Amino acid sequence: MSELTKKMGRLNFKHTVLVDQVSDTIAQAILEGILKGGDQLVEAKLQEQFGISRSPLREAFRDLEKKGLVVIVPRKGTFVKRVTRKDIEDNFPVRAVLEGLAAREAFSRMTKEELDSLEETFLNMKGAVAKKDGKAFMKHHIKFHEGFIRASGNDVLINILMNLRMHSVWHRFSYQYYKEDFQRSLIIHKKILDLFRNEDSDAQEIENMVRWHIEIALDRFLAYLEEQQSKPR
Repeated sequence: MSELTKKMGRLNFKHTVLVDQVSDTIAQAILEGILKGGDQLVEAKLQEQFGISRSPLREAFRDLEKKGLVVIVPRKGTFVKRVTRKDIEDNFPVRAVLEGLAAREAFSRMTKEELDSLEETFLNMKGAVAKKDGKAFMKHHIKFHEGFIRASGNDVLINILMNLRMHSVWHRFSYQYYKEDFQRSLIIHKKILDLFRNEDSDAQEIENMVRWHIEIALDRFLAYLEEQQSKPR
């Protein structure tokens, strides 16, 4: 291998890392509601903000489009994708089935360390509720679900769910939880944790509990969406 080829390889690696960092930063801003549906991502401003050229920024845009977070309109620009009712109705039922399956597989494979981590994450969720910190609650809520998804050990399932959850998390960050929703969520996650803790639990019961939790979240989110749309503009 020539020195030139080696150098190109190193540059390509650095370029890829840069694209990933820019994509992740913009994605996080969308997930947290800093960038809202319909907002335009202005190339010149972002190039200046990140201190990068047009090429890696446009690659980051294409990555975000694949994840369903932005829409690239030829000759007009790149815009944050608006959440529609269909987006939510398409995503949640599929996620409910697959995440339930992940929980079922995790039950027989989860290590003590993974179980302890799940319990610690639940306690962090509980602490966030006590402080009425919605952002922290969602952070730990995401970690709780990703904890048992990864514990399933099924790489195909993990990869599919990580992509589905990217969309779902985006929807959930748009949802301004009422106080009772936090409490209800804690009760459900405590039940899920207890089922994982109990060696005599039935794997089907764990799968059903996770599926039910996500299906209920869908119903409540759609109700909230309808409420918001019915308000006078």
